[in-house]
Formats: sequence, C-alpha cells, structure tokens
Amino acid sequence: MQGYRGRVSRAETTKTVLIAGAANLILAVTKLIAGALAGSSAMLAEGAHSVADTLNQGFLLASLRRSERPADRRHPFGYGNERYFWSLLAAFGILVAGAGYSIYEGVETILGHGGQGEQVWLAFLVLALGVVLEGGSWVRAYTQARRETRENGRDLVDHVKRSPDVTFKAALFEDTAAVVGLLVAAAGLTLREVTGSPFWDGLASVLIGLLLVVVAYALGRESKDLLIGKAADVEVQSRIREEICSSPGVDGVDELFTMHFGPEAILVAAKVHFSDDISADEAEDIAGEIDRRLCEREPLVRHVFLDPTQRETPNVPEQRLARENGGRRRRTREDGARTAAGEPPA
Repeated sequence: MQGYRGRVSRAETTKTVLIAGAANLILAVTKLIAGALAGSSAMLAEGAHSVADTLNQGFLLASLRRSERPADRRHPFGYGNERYFWSLLAAFGILVAGAGYSIYEGVETILGHGGQGEQVWLAFLVLALGVVLEGGSWVRAYTQARRETRENGRDLVDHVKRSPDVTFKAALFEDTAAVVGLLVAAAGLTLREVTGSPFWDGLASVLIGLLLVVVAYALGRESKDLLIGKAADVEVQSRIREEICSSPGVDGVDELFTMHFGPEAILVAAKVHFSDDISADEAEDIAGEIDRRLCEREPLVRHVFLDPTQRETPNVPEQRLARENGGRRRRTREDGARTAAGEPPA
C-alpha cells in the first residue's frame, strides 16, 4: 500500500507538471509574438514569464525522474531530496528569467522607452487563449490538491502550506501566478488603450515581475528548508511519539528526531527509555515491533533508528550488563532499497 500510494502521488504530480509545461510552451511563443506586434511591455513580460515557466517545468520533470532512483551505497537513503534541489533551481529561474525581465521591461516603458504597436487585438486574443490554457493547467493542479486534502482531512490552504511535495507546489504556484499575471496584463493593456498612456502597461509589467518575486521567494524558501533537513509535521511527530510510548516495556521517549528524505520518505530516530526490568534481547524485540507498527501507521516512515536506554539501578549487575550490550543498538527498515540496488542487507 505504501509503495502504491507513492507511485500514485508521483503519477499525479507528473501529469500536473506535464500539463503545465505544455500550456506554458504554447503561450511562451504566442505571448512574445503578440507583445512585439502590440508594443505591450506587459505582454512581453507575460511572454518572459511563460518562457521561465517552461524551463522550470523541465527542471521539475528532471526532479521527478532523478528522485525515483533506488538507494545505493553512496546514497543509502535514496535520491528523494533531488526534488528539492531542482525546485530550488526552478525558483531561481522564475526570479531571473521571469521577474527580472518583467520589472526591467516595465520600468523602460514607464520611462518612455517602450515600443508602440497597432496589433492590440492580437494581444487580447492571446490573453484569452492564455486564460483558457493556464486556467486548465491551474484546474489540474487544484484538483490534485483537493484530492489530497480529502485523503488527509486538511483544508486546502493548510495542505499546500504543509505538503513536502515542492514539485506539486511549484506547479500550483506558477499556474496561480500565471492566471493572476494574465489578468494584470489585460488590465494594463486596457488602461493603455483607454487613456493613451503607456504608464499603465509598464506598471502592469512591473506588477507581474513583483508577483513572480513573491512566487520565487516562497518556492525557494520551502526548497531550502527541505534540502537542509526539515522535520516531519508536528502532528506526524506526535503520532510517532504516541506509538512508541504505547509499546509495552517503554517508559517514554527521551529524544525524537525526524527528517524528510523527499516528499514520500521520513527518517525517524529516537532515544527510547525502556523499563528497568527489560533485558537487551527484549528491548531489541520491542524495537522491532515498534519499527513494524510505525511503518504501518505512518506510510511515509521508511527508516527507523531506535536507541534503547535504561536507568541503572545500584547493585543490579544484570541491568548494567543489559545497558552495556544493548544501549546503542539500532534498527532500520530500508523498504527494499538495498535489495532493489542489488546489495546485501546492512
């Protein structure tokens, strides 16, 4: 079930990225042509926006492919974190290729250096086409988000905020920014035609650039947090702690650490305090049972490391010996990764 859910999630995200990429590729060409013919900086900014988005979809597709590679000796926890690296590159691309050019073109137009064109009707036609294509791509991303919220019981905003799938987030953020950008470009172009002043067209271009700065910052910050090691959600941590503490022979959890290795894998490391009458062998058996139950209850948990600890009681040599023999034992569940890579179990 765990592997099936992971494959379904990746398939849904891949479809979302492909649809967004196809829409952006078509619009990148048509927006640039329409912007040049209409002499609209806002349309040119939208063209740059679509070019950046198209390149970013390529980055995101690369992240999906490369993150699926099985674990090996050099990367024993797999390649799930590659998604965050490529998403960080996508955020940088939005900032430079999209936001930078849009703001520059808008300032140039406001200062009176923008071009003039007569094919304004073509710009409006392309904007209408953009609303259809980008809107369809956005509906796809929104539908995926709604499907996932039904599974986890969260509201939409909370789910998007807490989801570790930055590839899906990037597609949703870019599509949302694209739809808003189209509306801003249409407003700027309309005001230019009504007032005869290019200021509104230039202002629309600057606003589009600032919108892309916000998207790039949000996506880059999320990618950075996950790339350097972000803990699991607080609710997930609470359930993990509850599951460990509810095991027979366990008195409590002294320390609990979690970290994402990609959106579909969580590492759990805990210092578990066992009862004084638990031997080293019993502690190891209990740790194995905790490992099994955690992976059943939390589908994202792939690796579990438990450190059994005991308080020494004076004049009880058996307990001291149990601590010496079993104090630093660890267990892990590699989820078949080593077997898939053709390596012997650790």
